[in-house]
Amino acid sequence: MKITHLTLLLLSIGLTFLISLNTLALAQDKPDFAALKGRWVRTDGGYVIEIQSIGVGGQIQAAYYNPKPINVSQAEAKRSGAAVTIFIELRAPGYPGSTYTLIHDPKSDELKGIYHHAGLQQDFDIVFVRGKAGQ
Repeated sequence: MKITHLTLLLLSIGLTFLISLNTLALAQDKPDFAALKGRWVRTDGGYVIEIQSIGVGGQIQAAYYNPKPINVSQAEAKRSGAAVTIFIELRAPGYPGSTYTLIHDPKSDELKGIYHHAGLQQDFDIVFVRGKAGQ
């Protein structure tokens, strides 16, 4: 079988096309969590979640204040269809595994969801709004 320049060119174009399709598919699968970064203030009190960074896999570097810092033992973001969800677990005295399960509402730019108070074994509907500097 004789390989011509035309054959090599066609193979090269085909390979480039397949790589481009694969790159496009990976980019579409990678969730965009950038909108979650920032300071979020709970509407029913001075509770604050500060999302400092989010890794490609959804790992969140976050801080929680009430008003003093409370240990964030676990924090992650996930995409489920069009929805972006956040899970945060708190572990400190008075916070024995209390959790937030939140969904980002892009229209209102709010985090809405459930706060599970592990000490009381109760769930509360809560909302966080984007905080302003000094809040």
